Amino acid sequence: MFCYTLVPTSALQGGTRIMVARAQSIAFQGITVLDVDVQVQMSSGLPAFTLVGLPDKAVTEARERVRAALAAMGLALPPKRITVNLAPADLMKEGSHFDLPIALGLLAAMDVLPADLLAGYVSLGELGLDGGLAPVAGVLPAAIHAGGRGLGLICPERTGREAAWAGETEILAPASLLQLINHFKGTQVLSPPQAKLAENSFAAPDMADIKGQETAKRAVEIAAAGGHNLLMIGPPGAGKSMLAQRLPGLLPPLDGREALEVSMIHSLAGNLSEDGLVKLRPFRDPHHSASTAALIGGGHRARPGEISLAHLGVLFLDELPEFQRAALEALRQPLESGRAAVARANAHVTYPARVQLVAAMNPCRCGYLDDPAQACTKAPRCAQDYQAKISGPVFDRIDLHVEVPAVNPADLGLPPPSENSAAIAARVFSARAIQKDRYAGIDFNGQPVRTNAEADGELLDAVAAPDESGRALLMDAADRMRLSARGYHRVLRVARTLADLDGGGGVARIHIAEALSYRRAVPGRQQAVAV
Repeated sequence: MFCYTLVPTSALQGGTRIMVARAQSIAFQGITVLDVDVQVQMSSGLPAFTLVGLPDKAVTEARERVRAALAAMGLALPPKRITVNLAPADLMKEGSHFDLPIALGLLAAMDVLPADLLAGYVSLGELGLDGGLAPVAGVLPAAIHAGGRGLGLICPERTGREAAWAGETEILAPASLLQLINHFKGTQVLSPPQAKLAENSFAAPDMADIKGQETAKRAVEIAAAGGHNLLMIGPPGAGKSMLAQRLPGLLPPLDGREALEVSMIHSLAGNLSEDGLVKLRPFRDPHHSASTAALIGGGHRARPGEISLAHLGVLFLDELPEFQRAALEALRQPLESGRAAVARANAHVTYPARVQLVAAMNPCRCGYLDDPAQACTKAPRCAQDYQAKISGPVFDRIDLHVEVPAVNPADLGLPPPSENSAAIAARVFSARAIQKDRYAGIDFNGQPVRTNAEADGELLDAVAAPDESGRALLMDAADRMRLSARGYHRVLRVARTLADLDGGGGVARIHIAEALSYRRAVPGRQQAVAV
């Protein structure tokens, strides 16, 4: 909160009263919000403006922005020695959001604003040279943190709707520093911002645009219904990317809790719309040149990566073998745990990363492994080398493997399929509703279980136990296909989703059989199968 206090007049230095003001702001460590005490002192001595407390370049430059913003309102800093300390001093302070608390601390120390009116607020915002307030990242988690401490929040006007989702927290969202001053002086009243969901401006392409590929469509529906990872393998132009782009249109919208969870990550990344919280599940499709830090998170400020920005949504990796091997290997732990831990010399943060991985790849570099007329002369050796870029552990974490063959030119002239995305989405929604009821109130490793893809251990054994015939088939297939323990359980998860698509009954032999049909090796890879 802003807790400005003047030092008693008995505290003198050279016969001059030392004036001290304190303000409360915040810093971010991943999605964790940390308190920062902004201390402003004015004392006699040569005029100077010093910032201490491990500020980065953006924080250090706040001196000039604050000075210019005050000058734009006709105020000048007194010719004194001004020291601003950001405590705790051993915590790195990053970002331009410290501009506003520093400015308010100075105004309180100059007696422009009375301290008692400012008490009870956390503030963050970037100042323009004209005194305007520009939006900053992390307003939503800051508002939730302030509300948890029983404090209000002061933020820029353009982030007010975002902050309003914190609940009962008092939000002041001025467009400029002058508006905030007038509000506290009683000459202008700031209206509280209204919480609002972002408008749905995204229209996903329709599944009816795809002709043929019935097996692949079925796999996409299963992946959407259970939140399963999916790998599509096929020659160029077979429709792999088209299928992935239509997946968001099959997924149910985020509920209130999920929207808040996703929006907090996007707020930290500075990607949240000014309109408010997102309600559509994220769909991230990074280019295959993306680095490990871009996928997992990192950089100088340990920002969230693509896998965290896709939290509770879809991470689509097109041309999977073309990604850097180190980047693909870094996906192992997040795909298993649902968290992305970023460890750096100056930061150790953890971001949520419960994603649905959808990947597409060609069977070999030329892409025409199964077409004798177009395959290169190095086949099948070229396919083995190309597919070897994907390690076995990464491959084992993918629930559904489906081949997408080349489309027959004769099929392109056929009329569009009668079933569109709306019909498929209705079945997906029904299956998701069954899972929501099944896993209500259940947590696993500290995270809520939402879909079959997240069930594990005793929970999975309880909800996906097949009948006797199905169990016999699964045990026989596990031995013949050399399934790992992870592969065995992923077959059970897919079978549970298939049963949910059929109405939510028990897992039968037919569900196990179809789930096993999607558990296959990449074409061209050697596999040990018992005959």
